[in-house]
Amino acid sequence: MNNSTDYVTGQPSLREGLGGLGISSKARIGNNCKIFPFVYIEDDVVIGDDCIIFPFVSIMNGTRMGSCNKVHQGSVIGALPQDFEFRGEKSECIIGNNNIIRENVVINRATHRGCQTVLGNDNVLMEGAHISHDTKVGDRCVFGYGTKIAGDCEIEDGVIFSSSVIENAKTRVGKGAMIQAGTTFSKDVPPYIICTKYAEYGGVNNTIGRAHGVDEKTLKHIANAYRLVFNGQTSVFDAVNQIEQQVPDGPAIRHIVEFIRATKLGIISKL
Repeated sequence: MNNSTDYVTGQPSLREGLGGLGISSKARIGNNCKIFPFVYIEDDVVIGDDCIIFPFVSIMNGTRMGSCNKVHQGSVIGALPQDFEFRGEKSECIIGNNNIIRENVVINRATHRGCQTVLGNDNVLMEGAHISHDTKVGDRCVFGYGTKIAGDCEIEDGVIFSSSVIENAKTRVGKGAMIQAGTTFSKDVPPYIICTKYAEYGGVNNTIGRAHGVDEKTLKHIANAYRLVFNGQTSVFDAVNQIEQQVPDGPAIRHIVEFIRATKLGIISKL
């Protein structure tokens, strides 16, 4: 057998040749996928077109993967949830399109029947990253080396996690935020900010904001909004009311207000 095999659904000879390596004949695999030797794929798996699956990857029941994904050596997609509430229920792990999943990444499927762990589109998960059960990830996020995301978290678009970050359960990270290396946090990180390694507010993430098309005027409004939240002499609740009264309205400002008002665990503190 060659070092790699182009695997196309509906070719029995390839199914037979790869079946001995642990690829179920019941798995639905799209066109022009390249699946290397020593890959394990279970029955209840769907993989879209043009994906590349490198050696020693395991893709488990409940995985629904889109197109043009690259999954590198040693990764496990749709792994059983590491949750004491798990009772073997049928759940899903949804992977979008154009994701790069590097070596030894683990993504767990959801805990309960009908629930989903979701990874959106155009994300990069570096070596050793782990996304736990029922977590929802948006698009264009980066997960640095060894970053661990606990269960039931929500991560919006364009978030950057530096290496060795630990996000604890049920927390949220807002759009365009950046989490510095070595941070462990247990409260929500609002949109467009830098979260320091001490899990504190480190200013507005202007670089990523500009990369996502946020203009300079809006960045100033965002900075003013967070000045009220983190540097004011009032409660967060009152600070949000002040934002609505004092900061010019716009989609980014409304998103900040909605995000903070929706928090259940509170937001990170100021420096």
